[in-house]
Amino acid sequence: MEENQANIVVFPFMAQGHIIPFLALALHLESKLRRLPNLTITFLNTPLNIAKLRSSLPPSAALRLVELPFCPSDHGLPPDAENTDALPYPLVARLLHASTSLRGPFRDLLLGLVAGGRKPLCVIADIFFGWTATVCRELGVFHAVFSGASGFGLACYYSLWVNLPHRKKPDSVEFSLPDFQEGSPVHVSQLPLTILEADGTDPWSLFQAPNLSAWADSNGILFNTMAEFDGVGLSYFRRKLGVEVWAVGPVLLSSKCRRSTTPSSPEQCIAWLDEKPPKSVLYVSFGSMNTITAPHMMELATALESSGRDFIWVVRPPVGQDINAKFDSGAWLPEGFKRRTAGRGLLVERWAPQAEILAHGAVGAFLTHCGWNSVLEALSNGVPLLGWPMAAEQFFNARLLEGDGVGACLEVARGRSGEVRADALREKIETVMGETERGRGMRRRAREAREVIQTAMRDDDAATRGSSVRALDEFIGAAMSRRAESRNGLKIPNGHASIPGEHISTTA
Repeated sequence: MEENQANIVVFPFMAQGHIIPFLALALHLESKLRRLPNLTITFLNTPLNIAKLRSSLPPSAALRLVELPFCPSDHGLPPDAENTDALPYPLVARLLHASTSLRGPFRDLLLGLVAGGRKPLCVIADIFFGWTATVCRELGVFHAVFSGASGFGLACYYSLWVNLPHRKKPDSVEFSLPDFQEGSPVHVSQLPLTILEADGTDPWSLFQAPNLSAWADSNGILFNTMAEFDGVGLSYFRRKLGVEVWAVGPVLLSSKCRRSTTPSSPEQCIAWLDEKPPKSVLYVSFGSMNTITAPHMMELATALESSGRDFIWVVRPPVGQDINAKFDSGAWLPEGFKRRTAGRGLLVERWAPQAEILAHGAVGAFLTHCGWNSVLEALSNGVPLLGWPMAAEQFFNARLLEGDGVGACLEVARGRSGEVRADALREKIETVMGETERGRGMRRRAREAREVIQTAMRDDDAATRGSSVRALDEFIGAAMSRRAESRNGLKIPNGHASIPGEHISTTA
């Protein structure tokens, strides 16, 4: 049975910013490999996340949604805390540590698959699930880490965690990455708060040390990026870990699938954009987990008003408030702001149909936290960026995007601390959207990035396949070669003959 079974297991961390790219990858693999007999994409997560997907995804012949048992209250978390979207930021580290409890159920699931003659062709797991690589190496299953971040951004992030160089030079504002000179120097303002406060004994350090070291047990890393302008970061991981690296991006959810997994429809925003001139609207969004401080929110609102530009702004309560609470424009925006900007400004609470907005011809620029999925959606539509990185590798994504390799971004602010002034924000908005030399150059470079993306994903002819298409073919080929080498498989311990049926659900 195994020879005729193509079962790919995908396993994201419990956060929308991770689940969405993994879902896009799963559906991309399904489309790419549909010619294979008995293809199954097994999508793993905890019960609440699976239930949400099950209720919203369109039918799929190959995608199986599989629950792994998880009880948040066993780990000091609220009962419904199976996704970072349901947590205040200080509890994210606790969810990370709690996620390691999935190791046993994950191992049992793999053993059950092997025992049932359905040994996975490969497992593709999250950057926060390094332990899955160790389990797969033990069981002889081909494994890849999948990163939704850029190669360069993740290289800087990885090197910072491995080396904590700022701890060695506590009085410096700039320092080098000893194993990644291409990412140096790093300014202290580019450090995510978790790294800035890390001392090796804090919760984040205690999680990341074993997590990152386990990546060396993997067979390679898949990146949702393009080799054409992210080669430096990709080379770091080849050199550092001695594993293969495949740039297979951009892998993005289709508009149809995104609408089915999000809480509202795009009609209001699109109808509003339809009334606007081409390239006239600034879209502002900081992703699903980020917000800015109340003073920064006031400065940004003042800048948007004084710029005279049309804008869509996805608003959430500021830092220190419940990010999922109702937005109080009277408390957190300048008095009369909504009235004065009526008609040229659209405030959207919590969520907007980002892919559709960025694809609309009226959008001229995107003020973003530089999360990589957002970046890819913008560049796929040739939209230049104003960068306001907030956390994780976003600071280094911004550097990559500002650099000569891409050149389609202007950083306007950095992080949640430090001074942000409305007049400086307004000036940078005008630089990007106005008829300035830099603005024209950024718009041209954004269009060039779109062409690079289209070429990388070209799959209409074997002779002209794009780099990302070839990379995905090479990854699947490597997994198939490894399975052929180990076809005799694994001797299964007693007691692992099947997967508990109550934990399996297939979309249909």
